[in-house]
Amino acid sequence: HVQLVESGGGSVQTGGSLKLSCLASGDDDSGYCMGWFRQVPGKQREKVALIGSDRATHYSQSVKGRFTISKDSAKNTLYLQLNSLKTEDTAMYYCVSKRGMWGACVLEDTFDYWGQGTQVTVS
Repeated sequence: HVQLVESGGGSVQTGGSLKLSCLASGDDDSGYCMGWFRQVPGKQREKVALIGSDRATHYSQSVKGRFTISKDSAKNTLYLQLNSLKTEDTAMYYCVSKRGMWGACVLEDTFDYWGQGTQVTVS
């Protein structure tokens, strides 16, 4: 069983930056895809960024070029650097993880483990 705990959310002005962190515990990250979703109340959740066990990355078109996903396996921590923030980036951001093939992680929205979320507000 994997536990994910996010931190780093907050309020920022348009054009600003934030860095989200997700501390994973319970298993090593070998064979896991990890990533970030976001959700605004009343709207469909969006898969924002993914990173594979081989550090391949995938981004949604809405954040490509502005957000960067990375991980520090020694610290069991996943990161999401958010730059050039826009008001439409306001959402609850969730850290996710699952053991599986990279293609499945990119194409599917079902993940085994979810964090509790951290709020990002851009105004």
